[in-house]
Amino acid sequence: MTLRPAHEPVRPRPPAGFAVPVPKPLAPPVGAVSPVAVRAGCEFGLTALLLFLVVTAVRWLVGTGSPVAVVFGPSLATAVLGLVTGGLLTVLMVSSPGRCSGCHLNPAVTLALWRLGAFPGRDVAPYAVAQLTGSLAGAWSAGALWGPAATGDPVRSGSVRPDPAWSDAAVLGAEAVVLVGVTVMLAVFLSRPVGSRGLPYAVGLTTAVVIAVLGRSSGGSANPARQFGPAVLAGDVDRLWVYLLGPVLGAVLGAVLVDAVRCRRRSGAGPWARVGPWAGFGPWSGVSPWSGVSPWAGLLRRSPLRRRCARGDGSPRR
Repeated sequence: MTLRPAHEPVRPRPPAGFAVPVPKPLAPPVGAVSPVAVRAGCEFGLTALLLFLVVTAVRWLVGTGSPVAVVFGPSLATAVLGLVTGGLLTVLMVSSPGRCSGCHLNPAVTLALWRLGAFPGRDVAPYAVAQLTGSLAGAWSAGALWGPAATGDPVRSGSVRPDPAWSDAAVLGAEAVVLVGVTVMLAVFLSRPVGSRGLPYAVGLTTAVVIAVLGRSSGGSANPARQFGPAVLAGDVDRLWVYLLGPVLGAVLGAVLVDAVRCRRRSGAGPWARVGPWAGFGPWSGVSPWSGVSPWAGLLRRSPLRRRCARGDGSPRR
């Protein structure tokens, strides 16, 4: 299962009737690697590989003299780049290192999974550090291999840049909205075992669509690690804060939205039952609009990620 780290193997119990002495716990040897370090190492390697391949694809698809950009134009080249990036993500997510770490490759996704209850909070910082440093390593490796063709204009180490007509606020909003949708998608897919198996393909398709639609306008990053390494190496740090903050805000807002829907469903009241002029009457007085709608119905009833409500008014317990 991707996006959730692999669990430790389960050891079989000894047969009944045999007394097995319980060994005393031993102190870990000096320099021993913890499971968190192993999984963060996988995130580092996978993110570095992804950025190396993405910068390479940008160099050949939209760089100077690219046959795709010359013959079909930059818009089609961006769409092809989205398909390549989405396919790479799917392959990495189903790989053995991807199954080991969960293959987040995105600090905002790691944060969203923690807020959804599908990832331990103590591992968020190691994962984020591994993803950002892996971004630097991968973009630098591609520049070292391809030279000025990857580090000069128009590739600039794969750094994304918005259309000049887009303001910082517009780019920030676009990045946040994309992550709100991604967070909701993660909650829906991870609520069922069948959905979690199809999640790598959904993530790949979503990434391809985002790059194809927003690549020529806002940049279509939606991933702080995707922009961090290339922007630092290319010196495009004036708008780097937008590409770092936007996805993080979207992840938090998406998780808050999922929590609100879950708790409203458990309380049995619609979102307007206690707000303003709708309180106490009308069609919203006792019916939730999510009560019978799939896939929210299954998510809210049986999701292993749901947060329990401490009070009858639907307020989440933190």
